[in-house]
Amino acid sequence: MLYLTLRHYEYVTAIAHHGSLSGAATALNVSQPALSAALSRIEAHLGRALFLRRKGAPLELTPQGRDFVTGAEALLVQAAQLERAGAAVQAAQHLTIGCFSDLAPFLLPRALATLRATLPQVRLDIIEGHFEDLITALRAGSCDLALTYDLGLDSSFTRQDLHHITPKALMPPDHPLAAQEDISLAELARAPLILSREGLSIAHMMRLFKTLGLVPEVAHRAASLELLRSLAARGEGIGLAYSLPPGDLTYDGMPLVARPIRDAHAREPVVLTCHASPADGSPTAQAMTALTSALTGNSSES
Repeated sequence: MLYLTLRHYEYVTAIAHHGSLSGAATALNVSQPALSAALSRIEAHLGRALFLRRKGAPLELTPQGRDFVTGAEALLVQAAQLERAGAAVQAAQHLTIGCFSDLAPFLLPRALATLRATLPQVRLDIIEGHFEDLITALRAGSCDLALTYDLGLDSSFTRQDLHHITPKALMPPDHPLAAQEDISLAELARAPLILSREGLSIAHMMRLFKTLGLVPEVAHRAASLELLRSLAARGEGIGLAYSLPPGDLTYDGMPLVARPIRDAHAREPVVLTCHASPADGSPTAQAMTALTSALTGNSSES
């Protein structure tokens, strides 16, 4: 007889979060067939379907599935809290900080220096990843806190705004829009765009235009910030990005200019976040306080 373990609950919540077996399998580091088989066994044990399966469409929670995921997430949080309470000595010696990959070169080194000075007795680990990876790790307890944009975080996350970043439009120096000091989203909607391939990032960028009733043309979706910059420099479209390295050359030596987006609603907060509220006096709480003080307002723009 199958007895549900915490791992089974983690499987279901990950599938619900990603909307697909493939995305959840990647985040959980298991094979897709193994995850699919596990889900079938879980549903058979429960005697009800947790997800609707439609060919070519994302997995969708059934009403019973939504209730199950709500309870499963609460159970996983409680289990993580019990583990931390039961292993206070170990918890006090280890802290894992995550960071969205585009922000990592700008924030992680400074964050580590701050934490080494504040918590010298704590062993520090780092995780770089996409939004979904960090959210999954925070929920699972494998990451204690993360530096990221406020995308995909629900009310179960504690977050602290550090600073706001204005997105930049990237193009060759001879592009007609390069002569302007800043650019509007309405102007960009008339040009082919290059966006990140990251799901939540694409959704966020498209919402910026949708707010103004605009539907832009997306020419390319780049898997990395550097590829996005290089494509923009070669005239494949105008790149849109929040985090940019200093300098005006791409990896392949092409000149590139960046112009800020003037629409105020495009500014996005960089946040320090953790799942639930950290216990008073815990390493996570101390780290939150230290990093908030060190990183608030600390960006290349005001």
